[in-house]
Amino acid sequence: MNIELVINKTKSGLRIAMLEDGHLVELHEDNGNQEYAVGDIYLGRVKKVLPSLNAGFVDIGHPKDAFLHYLDLGPQYRSFKKYTQRSVKGSQATADLGNFKPEADIDKKGNMKDVVSASQTVLVQVAKEAISSKGPRLTAEVTLAGRYLVLVPFSNKISISQRISKESERKRLRVLLQSIRPENCGIIVRTVAQEKGAADLHADLEDLTNRWKELHANLRSAKHRQRVLGEINKTSSLLRDLLNPNFSQILVNDSEVAEEVKEYLAANAPDKVGIVKFSKAKDVFDDRGVHRMIKASFGRQVNLRSGAYLIVEHTEAMHVIDVNSGGRKAGATSQEENAVATNLECAEEIARLLRLRDMGGIIAVDFIDMGQVDNRRKLTEALRKAMKPDKAKHNVLAPSRFGVVEITRQRVREVTDIKTAEQCPSCNGTGKVEASILVTDRIEGALQAAADRGLGQVTLLIHPMVEAYITRGFWNNQLKRWKKALGIKIVVDGNSSMELLEHHVYDAEGEEITL
Repeated sequence: MNIELVINKTKSGLRIAMLEDGHLVELHEDNGNQEYAVGDIYLGRVKKVLPSLNAGFVDIGHPKDAFLHYLDLGPQYRSFKKYTQRSVKGSQATADLGNFKPEADIDKKGNMKDVVSASQTVLVQVAKEAISSKGPRLTAEVTLAGRYLVLVPFSNKISISQRISKESERKRLRVLLQSIRPENCGIIVRTVAQEKGAADLHADLEDLTNRWKELHANLRSAKHRQRVLGEINKTSSLLRDLLNPNFSQILVNDSEVAEEVKEYLAANAPDKVGIVKFSKAKDVFDDRGVHRMIKASFGRQVNLRSGAYLIVEHTEAMHVIDVNSGGRKAGATSQEENAVATNLECAEEIARLLRLRDMGGIIAVDFIDMGQVDNRRKLTEALRKAMKPDKAKHNVLAPSRFGVVEITRQRVREVTDIKTAEQCPSCNGTGKVEASILVTDRIEGALQAAADRGLGQVTLLIHPMVEAYITRGFWNNQLKRWKKALGIKIVVDGNSSMELLEHHVYDAEGEEITL
């Protein structure tokens, strides 16, 4: 499998697309100031405890109070509570846990009201971002994730990823980490740690202990509702979680971001530094066709090459996907064969869409009915196989009597929703149409404004169809007439993400020229 990461720098921040064999499978945004993201650690204050739910609500500064269940306190809650209180007061002089006396674990089947009280200060970590009308979900069992390891304070266990199946490797990792494990700290070994040497693991652990020291330092001056330790930026966290030997290229259109990526790789995966490539494209998503992939994948109807299509609906309770054949498949001799071929093709596309759109919770998929038990079993196996690369926890049930497959998928953030329908370029949503032929007059007016300012060169950003119109004809097209009449150099940049009659003019520094 060939994996490519495309990072597009825009005025609003970074957009990151991951392509597997040319197919868009993940899309992320990093605006640089995201708060209450998964992994962020806050100093909160308990607002109220609800014995009926065995949970409480915590104020961390979010408009909606965050939810903390008893089961999310973690067995070492009392130790975290003691450490936090001492750090805030200044009596915990060092971050080192070697001389810290841990408290007894809480009862797994205990009650929230016996452990947590209103107005109490609590150190919490965001486990699930705010979704719809609900606030963030929290955990009081704070952990710090690195490239190869996860640090678990106040624990003494070493847990190894189940995906590392070779017993000799598991034993090697356990012995190695037991020798370098900080006192009163547990370690979770991630899958990517397989076959890694002592130097790599020790460096990752050193980085995690430094982050724990940073958390301790921030706690000493922290106020309620304050973030005491943030997750690393989206680009670095994606590289940390997703980077593997199959990565062939990381394409970036900003030199500063490219250097940041190289620095991260140099520290964590030196053999991958060479895959970072700088693109001069103003919009690398347009250059790589990512905008088109987004438009094709985020609509209510998603079309497949064979003619089959999916209808995707979102509700408060669940997501619903309807599978449609769109006609008979080539080579299918019966309705059953046609249904099997369509369902198997759509299973792969559905697995991709769940991951791309980050659809979590309950997903009901209405596949085309199949009469044979073997075919239904084949569909279940194909869907499970297609979803295997998905990092989010999920469960796929066999088709019901009515051909409906139920899927549950871990839900940690709001589903990604990108509007693919465009505002009418003729009326701008008013219902009143301006003659489209006048678009060239409006563009000429903007270019005239640039010429009046004495600019020697401008960039004209327009839709590719308008670009084709103004460059039609070799000897005497509209673009050449503008250049000659206005006496300026005009660089045309066609961008498919723009609406049909939308246009922008920029000077050499990238500042937009307005009338």
